[in-house]
Amino acid sequence: MSSDLMDQERLRELLTREKLLAVVGTSAEHVTYLSGFWAMPQWIRKGPQVYAVRTAEAKASCVVLPTSIADQAADQSLAAEVHRYGFFAYEGEMASAEEAEDVQLARILQGPDHRSAAEALAFGLKRIGVESGRVALDAEGIAPDERDRLESLLPGVAWVNAAPLLRTLREIKTAPEIERLKRAANITERSIEAALAIAREGSTERDLARAFHARTVAEDAVPVLGCIGFGSRSAHPNVDPSSKRRLRAGDNIRFDVGGRYAQYRADIARIAAFGKPSSKLKAYHAAVSAGLDRAYEVIRPGLRAADLFEQVVATVRQSGIPHYRRNHVGHGIGLSGYETPALTPASEDVLAPGMVMCIETPYYEVGCFGVQVEDTVVVTATGVQTLMTTGRELIPL
Repeated sequence: MSSDLMDQERLRELLTREKLLAVVGTSAEHVTYLSGFWAMPQWIRKGPQVYAVRTAEAKASCVVLPTSIADQAADQSLAAEVHRYGFFAYEGEMASAEEAEDVQLARILQGPDHRSAAEALAFGLKRIGVESGRVALDAEGIAPDERDRLESLLPGVAWVNAAPLLRTLREIKTAPEIERLKRAANITERSIEAALAIAREGSTERDLARAFHARTVAEDAVPVLGCIGFGSRSAHPNVDPSSKRRLRAGDNIRFDVGGRYAQYRADIARIAAFGKPSSKLKAYHAAVSAGLDRAYEVIRPGLRAADLFEQVVATVRQSGIPHYRRNHVGHGIGLSGYETPALTPASEDVLAPGMVMCIETPYYEVGCFGVQVEDTVVVTATGVQTLMTTGRELIPL
């Protein structure tokens, strides 16, 4: 991922408005967003201390990482200045390196070896002239002892909660981000098709899950979400595909699925009917689909997310499920599965061009079935545009 996916001008405006000298990302998503660096340990477990610094000037950015993952910075041709900390044994004659990645790795390893993440970060901030003033710090990923150490190393800095700034910055997607989100959604659509292609009487949910994830991987994406349920198990919102439940005539199949492509997430939902669907399944599927139809009709810049929620829920009720209830009808999506806006009844978010959202209308009736349709869309200057290539109809098998 390249850091040019981020809107540098938007960052400059936000930093200037809040009188901030820089923003420091510490969580996996924020480090990747601010610097373009994908630190594998940080994405797969909690704890690794990796930071990214960004100022109003694109060139004044740096990344702090443990020496053990310096090879990743070299492999990704990281443009930002790299500051490492902690011991890790790399053997060999660094001066003899010839491959570009090896040359860059040697250059990183020849830099100062700081004793802690906080010391490396303080060093990096000083290098770009930040020793006092207001700095926004993402508190999500920095360890408490490192934060204490950082504050003692830079007593002149006033640390400000970065969460509001980063939330505002990330809620509007750039064109390259939208393209990655579209690709992730389309890979997911094709992965659903691959799973349905092997569906036979007696197939298990896990059989379909294997086919689904195999197609995802074949298209250079990474599996993340894979809720696939048959019949009454489709009413379990977080269903984990099982080898026990076998497909039989009359079952519906609910997909709530999505992988990650180039670090950007997908989250879509579709329903298939194995054999002749019941009249109730058809009616309820039509009702939840009507909710999405209404969303497409009303989404526009300036619409309150809470108003969108009310209109979608009311439409599903009027279209055949009078007792329909929901806590949300969608969410923003990007590097994370849930981002701004939150499409809830209490949301204070207002839709704006460039927001990418998953709009959804799930219905889960325990002991009966679950029906769910979910599309990924982008808010445009005049309304909304789908990122999907498939329709939301009940898929016959």
